[in-house]
Amino acid sequence: MSDFTPPVSDFRFLIHDVIGLETVAGLPAFSETSADLVDAILEEAAKFAASVLAPLNRTGDQEGAKLLANGKVQTASGWTDAYTQFCEGGWQGISAPESEGGMGLPILLGAAVAEMWQASNMAFALCPMLTAGAIEALIAHGSDAQRSLYLSRMISGEWTGTMNLTEPQAGSDLSKVRSIAVPKDDGSYAISGQKIFITYGDHEMTENIVHLVLARTPDAPAGIKGISLFIVPKFLVSETGEIGTRNDVHCVSLEHKLGIHASPTAVLSFGDNGGATGYLVGEEGKGLAYMFTMMNNARLAVGQQGVAISERAYQQALDYALTRKQGRDPKTGEDAPIIVHGDVQRMLMRMRSSTEAARALSLYAAAQLDLAHHLDDPTAKAAAQARADLLIPLVKAWSTDLGVDNASLGVQVHGGMGFIEETGAAQHLRDARIAPIYEGTNGIQALDFIGRKVLRDNAAALAALITDIRKTISETRNSGSESGNDVRDAATALEHAIKALELSTATIIERCGTDDRMMQVLATPYLRQAALCVSGWLMLRSMTAAAKADISSDFGARKIATCRFFFEQLLPEAAFMATQIENSRRAELHETQPLF
Repeated sequence: MSDFTPPVSDFRFLIHDVIGLETVAGLPAFSETSADLVDAILEEAAKFAASVLAPLNRTGDQEGAKLLANGKVQTASGWTDAYTQFCEGGWQGISAPESEGGMGLPILLGAAVAEMWQASNMAFALCPMLTAGAIEALIAHGSDAQRSLYLSRMISGEWTGTMNLTEPQAGSDLSKVRSIAVPKDDGSYAISGQKIFITYGDHEMTENIVHLVLARTPDAPAGIKGISLFIVPKFLVSETGEIGTRNDVHCVSLEHKLGIHASPTAVLSFGDNGGATGYLVGEEGKGLAYMFTMMNNARLAVGQQGVAISERAYQQALDYALTRKQGRDPKTGEDAPIIVHGDVQRMLMRMRSSTEAARALSLYAAAQLDLAHHLDDPTAKAAAQARADLLIPLVKAWSTDLGVDNASLGVQVHGGMGFIEETGAAQHLRDARIAPIYEGTNGIQALDFIGRKVLRDNAAALAALITDIRKTISETRNSGSESGNDVRDAATALEHAIKALELSTATIIERCGTDDRMMQVLATPYLRQAALCVSGWLMLRSMTAAAKADISSDFGARKIATCRFFFEQLLPEAAFMATQIENSRRAELHETQPLF
């Protein structure tokens, strides 16, 4: 199996030349974030990902996490040492506030680094990913005392964090959460119930784990308005952070999963011996709203998992295609590696171009979060948040679907050897398959996009984005001979796609505003159409930047070829989605006909 090489040049290109570092470096919070600093961070992260995390990916998959007879969870060999090095590098706090011990760097840079962790070792990277979400939730909603006690220790990696949402009877419907939180005289709560699918719900890598748990107080109303959020540490701690007695929360089993074997996915039981001590975050009844802070962070990160697995699968497939000889070169007639065959080239180019498009989309969304967090002007701040909210379901759903598709193509490039576990190609497909499911299935993401992000504001946020896209198209067309025919052709293709997206949006507003059934029918193709169009905008910007003289010729030629493939072979799929939307005129057919 080939080694993993983080695509540092691609990250640098997107940050400096496509999105523009000045977009976030111009904010007072990031005034010291120079280009040299960004490049140094990327290089150091790449070294750690390639030399420490990537070699553990295969062995972790084979060994997995284990629940021992004594009730303790043991991670795979090398995990604890790798985590120690991860913390020593300060990586957990890359985008956390300096006031809490973090590096205080942009989310844009943190997202690029996080993709490296996910690509090198997705099972390992899930631990810091969930901790980052917990940190975000406590920064936004924790009390001063809670932030003082927990944040610095989580940002340093000394303690990790989890999110405890669903339960056996609830699934994705969190209104059915039954865990109970009974108030105690000292102001804490006694938590009881069971939570499932808890990523890194228990492990031995740190001395404490901070669980964020959704539960109901005894008099809470039914439904989502009765859910509150609680901090439930694995070990109780003093006000100054000294570890005390074990809390009444225990791992009762680890899930046996299709993939991410080395990530301990726990079933946690709270309150078997009287109640786990928990501490209310914010106000009662607002737990789900608070948790959405963490979930939004996680959804962006999960979308990056799709990009990361695509990159890892592509690199391995490319390496195999360059070395595996089968068939003859059509030009020379001699035995040749399979990369000379047109269909193999098609698969590799599809993997590469879709990965780069999804990466651009995820990093652009991350930059919007930076703006939303740090802009001073309230109007601009709200606009950035609206755009980030609009993009996150696209990143999560489209990118993770691509992760599965591209990992599957990676197996296909390997042929029969891809179906054999020893090559490692199958692991990428197994690992990728969870990403379209957790943190809200991709169907839920599509409904969120169409309902909360388009219909709720009558497509205002989308219209603002389309205005910016049209501006880029116009600038490209007016650039004369500087851009070249490939770029101008791409701009024309994108213009046609945007017109179709506007027509689809009008259809969505007309048919779905008062018809939930039709929303269900149209949500997924509409999300995919939008994702292709928005990522197409970023690929046009990439193509324009790559055509400039200051981009090295080899790198620039590769980028232009990749972007050209996107516009010729992938963007046209948006028209297919538009046709699906236009053809779905009768929602009742999807509900009443005896088709199943």
